[in-house]
Amino acid sequence: MTKKEEDAKFIVLFEHVPVRRVWVEKEEKWYFSVVDVIRVLTESADARNYWKVLKNRLKEEGSEVVTKCNQLKMHAEDGKMRFTDAADVESVFRIIQSIPSKNAEPFKQWLAKVGYERMQETVDPERALNRARRHWKELGRSKKWIEQRMLGQETRNKLTDYWSEHGIEQPVDYAKLTDLIHKEWSELTTAEHKKLKHLQSQNLRDHMTDAELIFTALAELSTRQIAETENAEGFQENVHSAKEGGAIAGNARKQLEAKTGKKIVSKSNFLLMEEKRKRLKK
Repeated sequence: MTKKEEDAKFIVLFEHVPVRRVWVEKEEKWYFSVVDVIRVLTESADARNYWKVLKNRLKEEGSEVVTKCNQLKMHAEDGKMRFTDAADVESVFRIIQSIPSKNAEPFKQWLAKVGYERMQETVDPERALNRARRHWKELGRSKKWIEQRMLGQETRNKLTDYWSEHGIEQPVDYAKLTDLIHKEWSELTTAEHKKLKHLQSQNLRDHMTDAELIFTALAELSTRQIAETENAEGFQENVHSAKEGGAIAGNARKQLEAKTGKKIVSKSNFLLMEEKRKRLKK
């Protein structure tokens, strides 16, 4: 990949205005430079100061937007990597609502293309489910795999809902708990599992086998039920639930592997299938 192609991954243009973004591997989503977003919305020559004032106002109003912004390294004007406030798409939408701007609606539409699932899906979640099914079908996934993937996502959502209602607020804590569960059942972190499958920015679960999806779901289901039984509150108590829930699935995996002689954790992925689909489409 050339430097130009590499830069294009992390700088996207809105009407010729560059907006920096960075891919957070553990969370598997894009974060956008807040200052760049402000510059687009306000057309201000001093977007940095505008954000400073707005950030203070949002803090005074008790808005969660500021706390959900992370300091991430991005290319600065001097070409060096420097920390700057960054927000995921959900938080960017909330920032947009705080700024009167003629660019608000066009920017929302643009953002939907470069970093967010369709905005209507926040109002009608069924749209997201149907879109996901169509997407996976187009990629050549079997009906059985798609249903297993959907079931696993439902299990995942119930777990994250529990976390959000019991003291887990920071995205990094969600990622840490997810990693603990994954490590317990598979003996690999999510990053190690992705490396085994030769994945980069792709979603790990979209490249799991049926068996991997089932054991991931079992681990997350067990974690939630243990947490509910123990009324786990806050990060440390949920760490305990995550380890126990993941271990239940891990023990089941070991028993099945001993019985069948086949490994559950697989290096296989769907990249070749997707590449073939792209060639046929062309």
